[in-house]
Amino acid sequence: MTSEIKAPVPPFTADSAAQKVRMAEDAWNSRDPDRVSLVYTEDTLWRNRGEFPQGRDQVRQFLQRKWAKELEYRLIKELWAFADDRIAVRFAYEWHDDSGQWFRSYGNENWEFNRQGLMQRRFASINDVRIAQEQRLLNWPLGRRPDDHASLGELNL
Repeated sequence: MTSEIKAPVPPFTADSAAQKVRMAEDAWNSRDPDRVSLVYTEDTLWRNRGEFPQGRDQVRQFLQRKWAKELEYRLIKELWAFADDRIAVRFAYEWHDDSGQWFRSYGNENWEFNRQGLMQRRFASINDVRIAQEQRLLNWPLGRRPDDHASLGELNL
């Protein structure tokens, strides 16, 4: 058993689950595979579209590939539901490819945590929609979403 602790830890409350979701959003918006991979267990299991990374090293490699392809990535996550050691999230993110084509990706994630607050399972379902640059809604400077930026609900996403 690991001695690593990533608070908040289960069992989750509405506040601690929302905090966990915002912490995940902030980490992913850093686009730092090393930082992001540290919130997962050493033996984490993922499903992300058609890929199935297992363990932190494969997650780190997956994220490196992801952010090499998905340029100017900006993400908003929103708590959908929680219970005990599980959190369900919906999200949207915008990015462009190397040709300049913009996309908005919509998805849902199911997370399961160990008692130390590390994510041991992550199952994501994601759909990509082509958008024009002028249709973008996630326009803050790269990095953490500002606290006063609209939420998914406020953006009707």
